Amino acid sequence: MTTPTPRPTRFVRPPPPPLDSDCALFLDIDGTIADLAQSPDAVHIDDAIAAALPRLARWLGGALALVTGRTITSADRLFPGLALPMAGQHGWERRDAAGGIHLHAPARRTQARLRRLLQRLAKRHPQLLLEDKGASLALHYRGAPHLAAHVHRTVRQSVAMEEGYFVQPGKLLLEVRPEGSDKGTAIDAFMAEDPFAGRVPVFVGDDLTDEHGFAAVERLGGWTVKVGAGRTAARFRLAEPAAVHQWLMAPLVARCALIGGPGAR
Repeated sequence: MTTPTPRPTRFVRPPPPPLDSDCALFLDIDGTIADLAQSPDAVHIDDAIAAALPRLARWLGGALALVTGRTITSADRLFPGLALPMAGQHGWERRDAAGGIHLHAPARRTQARLRRLLQRLAKRHPQLLLEDKGASLALHYRGAPHLAAHVHRTVRQSVAMEEGYFVQPGKLLLEVRPEGSDKGTAIDAFMAEDPFAGRVPVFVGDDLTDEHGFAAVERLGGWTVKVGAGRTAARFRLAEPAAVHQWLMAPLVARCALIGGPGAR
């Protein structure tokens, strides 16, 4: 009788350890601390997490930054009055902890040609949504998933003819952006500055675009957390944004309990 070959054991990534006050925390937004929506403008930030972020930032000595594919302007609209350190457009724009802005300029002529191409594609298929971020262009096909193959083929063929640009796939979208900057380079830049320098970096993200950030943080000896399903280089996993909220708020809840003590009113 032949002994059946055992199936390889599936590795299940554990949840991350509790945050510590000596961490430097980097958070993606869409799909990480906010549920995905049909369009970027429809994304909503939970009131509890919006209130928790400035408290977390104080507990971490200011070492909390948002690292997003959105523009800084778009992300700021989700967090009115907060103005956290932030990397927008995958690092093509960055606001440091002192409020200084660091910008990378794309090639204008190439950008204009690619913009016209994607505009024509979106006009032929009204279910597609073109998000013009400035340095990068995102074509969302969440409203027309049946067009995925056509969108991928058309966009990749066009970008292949343009030097210095590449196509970054995401969740039901393709992003066309210049080479030379990503979430990993943005995190590296933050980690070279106060108040992030010397701390343990922690990056939480959900999409393929976050893998660059995971690689940088792993190289720096930090913690990497993938939100949701999918292959990843991250070491830890949380199931959904609600689980991220719970994890982020845990040290604040514990601190309140410690300060209040037994019998506190």
